Amino acid sequence: MYILFVVLSLGTYYSIITCRNSENDIENSIVSIYDQSIKPEYIIVIDDGSKDSTPTILNRLKQEIPVLHIITNPDLGYDITRVPFNYNKALRYINENNLVDTDYHMIASDDCIYEKDYASKVISYMDNNQDKVFVSGNYERSKYNVPRGSGRFVRSSYFKRHHKFYPERMGYETVILYESEMKGYNYAVLDYAKYTHNRALGSNHGFSETGPMMKILGYHPLFAFNRFLVYFISGKPIGRKGAIRMLYDFVFYKPHRNTFDMIYSKELRDHIRKKQLKRLRNVQNKIRTLSRNSLPYRETTLMEK
Repeated sequence: MYILFVVLSLGTYYSIITCRNSENDIENSIVSIYDQSIKPEYIIVIDDGSKDSTPTILNRLKQEIPVLHIITNPDLGYDITRVPFNYNKALRYINENNLVDTDYHMIASDDCIYEKDYASKVISYMDNNQDKVFVSGNYERSKYNVPRGSGRFVRSSYFKRHHKFYPERMGYETVILYESEMKGYNYAVLDYAKYTHNRALGSNHGFSETGPMMKILGYHPLFAFNRFLVYFISGKPIGRKGAIRMLYDFVFYKPHRNTFDMIYSKELRDHIRKKQLKRLRNVQNKIRTLSRNSLPYRETTLMEK
């Protein structure tokens, strides 16, 4: 009797990490990616002008991890808006150095620790769901239906066909999700693929782009206010001060015409509003159903029939 064992190989990937003054977290983050059960083909770290011991740590790790590549930027001060530019710098580095093509790329964060099977869980799901082009795990107990920025896997075939590079504009992480919907694709969050954040969310940037981003993407005012209420009441994920700032910026922020924060196309804004109104109606219908079911039972008399 012969027993045939079939080993299914999963897709390949590489990882991009951008960091600045990350001496307390960067090593653990890189090691957690390198030690994945499915190892990345390579890891590219963009050091955005660190002034602490981050460069020393990265140079040491480069000697220990042969697939680690480091791009060093000059110190221009902290600026969260440089992130998409740094991602694109990594993508150009790949082309210029003829690094191997992969099925996916992973956007990681300098303060995140990924469970050992994180990559295999996400890749296995994406291999079997070809319509999903952006997928991440989760770091919270609560449900989240939009892929996280950190830990996000991107399907290379889709990205190269429709983008090649990240939009160097505010809202770049969100806009590519909506654009994928408009092209007939989708995205997902896997609650069973876990990672942890070592720093509090927004500790560096204070969610300064959240309200302005909602403005230039054309969020429906009712949806924006509903989001404010959820964030303010729960205190998550941006805290109550962050929620107040988000709502204030959404109302009063003045977008520019030809810069990083110019308003997106009408087609995209209409798509976003249509989807948000649908979600609001679904919530409204659920509330009505719950209210109807919670009414005390009353026996109907013959006169009422």
